[in-house]
Amino acid sequence: MTGRDPHAIPRFSPEILATPSSSIAMPASDLRQHTAAAGPPTTTQHHHRQASDYEREEEEFVWAQIKAEARRDAESEPALASFLYSTVLSHASLARSISFHLGNKLCSSTLLSTLLYDLFLVAFSSDPELRAATVADLRAARARDPACASFSHCLLNYKGFLACQAQRVAHKLWNQSRRPLALALQSRISDVFAVDIHPAAKIGKGVLFDHATGVVVGETAVIGNNVSILHHVTLGGTGKAGGDRHPKIGDGVLIGAGATILGNVKIGEGAKIGAGSVVLIDVPPRTTAVGNPARLVGGKEKPKEHEEVPGESMDHTSFISEWSGYII
Repeated sequence: MTGRDPHAIPRFSPEILATPSSSIAMPASDLRQHTAAAGPPTTTQHHHRQASDYEREEEEFVWAQIKAEARRDAESEPALASFLYSTVLSHASLARSISFHLGNKLCSSTLLSTLLYDLFLVAFSSDPELRAATVADLRAARARDPACASFSHCLLNYKGFLACQAQRVAHKLWNQSRRPLALALQSRISDVFAVDIHPAAKIGKGVLFDHATGVVVGETAVIGNNVSILHHVTLGGTGKAGGDRHPKIGDGVLIGAGATILGNVKIGEGAKIGAGSVVLIDVPPRTTAVGNPARLVGGKEKPKEHEEVPGESMDHTSFISEWSGYII
């Protein structure tokens, strides 16, 4: 025994932090892909390569922006220089930076930061889709939240973003049958960020958890791409059903603060759920549901439909001026 404080946050030397990501062993599945017999690429393979190239360029661009922003902030605010160096500037990649940051954020006396760093780094380094989702989430926060001053601000300070990235790793663990560790990680995410997302829940990319405090997402919930969810939203069960019992949120949906959606209901693509609403039945695509219990703007028989994607526009209130049922 060394007498070391078990609560102390371990730090890594610059030499370790600067180790290039290429030194990480390539997963066996990737090795098999690279050693496959050569031949003319199919159309599907060509499209996959194009998508992969685009995602890699996006990741490199966003990472370069984050480093530039961190250098600027370190120069303008010396009190943060050490933190910015250890968390961003000393790292060779976004995967290493976010793994280090999450490891330090979520560590405890039983889940050491070194263990978590390795856990996150293996997940992010071996999974391009995981990194692409991270980049899409960073872009979503920057584009949709006027308070998001920079990519680095989101990476370092947005607990909704950090909780989402950690949940994605917990989801991988869940699917690998490492469920006790996935649940332990869920517990730490809930303790640290006040965001409780079951590791079995499926989350798309380009997702914004804005403010995020009090968000609860159940085990069989599904959240699509380009969705925006505000604080104190619950995607829960009815309390009396088992199996597939949680909401399915389509692409481009906006869910306002304090909304509660219960049961295995479908929120259609591009729908909008008003703040404080309680939703117990399906909501059609491109419609707005408000109230407790929620009802469709324009009526059930012929609900008013909107053209924009509310999950991206973040337009919470434009329907009110045209809704005759709104009284103040």
